[in-house]
Amino acid sequence: MPPTPPTPAWLQAAREHWAWRGQARPPFAAPAQAGQTSVWDFPRPPRLAPEAREVRIVWGEALVACTTRAVRVLETAHPPSYYIPWADVTRALLQPAPGTSFCEWKGPARYWSLVDGARSLPAHAWSYPQPLAGAEALADCVAFYARGLACTVGGLPATPQPGGFYGGWVTPDLAGPFKGEAGSEGW
Repeated sequence: MPPTPPTPAWLQAAREHWAWRGQARPPFAAPAQAGQTSVWDFPRPPRLAPEAREVRIVWGEALVACTTRAVRVLETAHPPSYYIPWADVTRALLQPAPGTSFCEWKGPARYWSLVDGARSLPAHAWSYPQPLAGAEALADCVAFYARGLACTVGGLPATPQPGGFYGGWVTPDLAGPFKGEAGSEGW
């Protein structure tokens, strides 16, 4: 196996600008109640973890995805994003969407629209077909924004991460506050 090339300076700078890295909770973190996990205990760089609970996504009457093989991305201040293996997704509902983005931890993302006849949710899913080192488990998966969809994790309802930009799912077993809320720009 060839050696891993050094991380480019621009990428290292992007990774280092975060103040909170999961080693300590900030004073404004909500206390975790019984049965809850604080998103402030999640690490940065993010940890990818298998999710054995059923992750289910329904759009109206259409089953978009259902799996017990999701990959959960746990990152400081964020509710988890759930990456679903393509094999457990109704691929006929997804069409490529314009645009790309880049995550300093996961790499270049491509976007997908949900389309079912006349209805659509533009750029409502994303994937990392060629992820950076450390995020390889995401290569054959896709994640979905929870807004406009009925999403559950282990039967718990999931709501969208605040702010509309990030794709985490907020479930009742999480304590915040969450990146994306008003005033969280500097986290």
